[in-house]
Amino acid sequence: MIFRVAVLQMRSANREIEKNREIVIRYMNEAKANQADILLLPECFLTGYDLTIDNAAALSDEAFTGLCEKAKELSVGVAATALTKGKNHPQNTAYIISKDGEILMKYAKVHTCDFADERALEYGDEFKVCDFDGVKIGVMICYDREYPESARILMLKGAEIILVPNDCGSMKPRVQALSTRAYENMCGVAMANPNGRNAGNSCAFSPICWDDQGECADNTLLLCDAEQEGLFYADFDLDIIRAYREREMMGNTFRKVNTYSELLNKRIDYPFIREGQNRNT
Repeated sequence: MIFRVAVLQMRSANREIEKNREIVIRYMNEAKANQADILLLPECFLTGYDLTIDNAAALSDEAFTGLCEKAKELSVGVAATALTKGKNHPQNTAYIISKDGEILMKYAKVHTCDFADERALEYGDEFKVCDFDGVKIGVMICYDREYPESARILMLKGAEIILVPNDCGSMKPRVQALSTRAYENMCGVAMANPNGRNAGNSCAFSPICWDDQGECADNTLLLCDAEQEGLFYADFDLDIIRAYREREMMGNTFRKVNTYSELLNKRIDYPFIREGQNRNT
């Protein structure tokens, strides 16, 4: 079973929601023509990732109706991203829309960039996994992927493929980290990032890092350059990945959970103290 992810490497326009929606629909058509199962967008694609977030355009759930209808018409999914309305402030979100046009999951970014303008956002309080056409999908958005706990929790919740809407630069170490997230959690990973100088590098990684004989294998399925714009494809062979997950020893196989209590310690000490931290929660 091949699960094909169409990865969009493109920068959208801030606050030009209808224009961005038309672009998404165009690429949904292209993804379907190339037999993709789901289209993955960069972070906040529909609204634009406007860093004057205190005034950001924030969409309601109803704003995704047109994409749901198109997904059902084409029988292709989409990981649609936008700044959306939260309880009190906008949230940085990703909606997983099924091939039947149903919203399977709304995920709000947990690790908002509180060292920058994203401190004005309302952050999410849960990592989520949904069943997409028989494939367990999890999402982490941009800065989420800097924390290994994000992917680890998604794996523990059953994720087989982790989708990563992204919008940032200085990508080399971040790409390397995503390869590691795939390896250590035995999950496929796909990331979409806008193109541009010191940006781009949209990528996808298989969890399979060696073959049946223990010989190392390149787990890179996709690695774009910085500047190229367009739609790129990553094929995850779920039969092979699932067989690998059944026999290998990463993921949740031999963890020593009773030694991990320090991970829940909320104390922040030197040298990690930064302005804007809430060190009491």
